[in-house]
Amino acid sequence: MKFLRCVFLLQLATTLALGQPAHESNSRFLPNHPEALVQSLYTEVVTRHPAGIPQGADMKVFAPYLSKSLLQRVDLFLACYADWLRQNPDPNTKPPFGVFESGIFSGSNERTEPRTFHVEKAQAQKDGSFRVYVSLAYEDPPGHSQTWRVAAIVVLENGHFVVDDVIYLKDKETHVQLRLSGGLSYQCDGARWVGYGDRQKDLKQ
Repeated sequence: MKFLRCVFLLQLATTLALGQPAHESNSRFLPNHPEALVQSLYTEVVTRHPAGIPQGADMKVFAPYLSKSLLQRVDLFLACYADWLRQNPDPNTKPPFGVFESGIFSGSNERTEPRTFHVEKAQAQKDGSFRVYVSLAYEDPPGHSQTWRVAAIVVLENGHFVVDDVIYLKDKETHVQLRLSGGLSYQCDGARWVGYGDRQKDLKQ
């Protein structure tokens, strides 16, 4: 089991490394408008349903949509996870990171696999970024449906728009507003795992 955990970490690190050069070369071929970029991204999300950190072919698809800053956050998260493995060698210990059980673009639990989406609007922010609101929906089995919203934070980087963060908006099911960036840094100090803290405070950062 310990060997499998290490192999899994190696696969994550390898696919991330493969994804970063693609970010440089392929981002120029993506739509260069905040709403169109997010429309293209979530078309891939509802097709591929990436759970946790995208790997392999999925990472090659998603990396060009992401900012260098967000890719670096993912890289630090993987290093933090490696540090957690070092500090918790028992193969039966479950990792405390919710990122592994979430759809990083859509949310946790049933929200990992949205079936449809709709880009609602883009709002320009004072810092020059755009907040693009997306409505997502899930229905399985028939009659059991869920609709929720997220906001993709889109920034201009090297003349191209990219996603720098995702906000999971508060609603009747999730009573706090959380951020992808907070989930990636939860219990981590850079590349070091530092243990349990104020979970909601960390996630909202």
